Amino acid sequence: MEERKNNEGGNKGKQQVTQIEKWLRKHKLEYTAATRHPFIYSIHDGSIHFSSYKKWLEREYLFVKIALAPFAASVLLKAWKESVDSSDVELILAVLGYLNDEICWLKEEAPKWHISLTNDVVDDNKHVLDYFGFFERLTSPEVKYSEAVTILWAVESVYHNGFGHCLEEGNNTPNEMKEGCKIWGSENFKQYCQSLENIANTRLEEASNEQVSKTEVLILEFFENVVRFWNMNLGET
Repeated sequence: MEERKNNEGGNKGKQQVTQIEKWLRKHKLEYTAATRHPFIYSIHDGSIHFSSYKKWLEREYLFVKIALAPFAASVLLKAWKESVDSSDVELILAVLGYLNDEICWLKEEAPKWHISLTNDVVDDNKHVLDYFGFFERLTSPEVKYSEAVTILWAVESVYHNGFGHCLEEGNNTPNEMKEGCKIWGSENFKQYCQSLENIANTRLEEASNEQVSKTEVLILEFFENVVRFWNMNLGET
């Protein structure tokens, strides 16, 4: 860790590039594949089949309830144990509020789209189980706070930049889908993502080289998993 800090010390007076910014530049193709996936872009340009959107609603409900909420709860516990800044706990606690709001929204959407939010969609789907299993692994006590909070940022960043794109000027997003896009594309959610990014960068600055390298591998694994998750909504693998 000391070696990495000393190497960065020669840039005093210049605006330092954060670890996450370095990764976003280095892995631009992987990040773009997640945030500008054909599923996301089909919402933006209005070409999406409603059947694909309905598949996503079903899987998203399960993803939040079975995978993301327990993971976020584990990050909150790690923040409580490891962070010296109490505001970390408050911010990550807000994550659970966001997730509860999303689950409530999905339940409201289900009858509009004539879908049933059950566990059946997960059965025998290897990619869904692998995706959920990725987050289950991250709840382990062996996973450091710096690693976990960075992955939490990555998830929220992909959703913000992906669904936020569906609200940008020139979009043809169907009216029936705009409400959902606003959940992640809002200015408030953007600020929340930035706060998570600030926490992650602070923790990464204090982490060992080994932990930073491990976190980078986890981010790439997440990108790969979320691309497969989007693929499934288009009937792909």
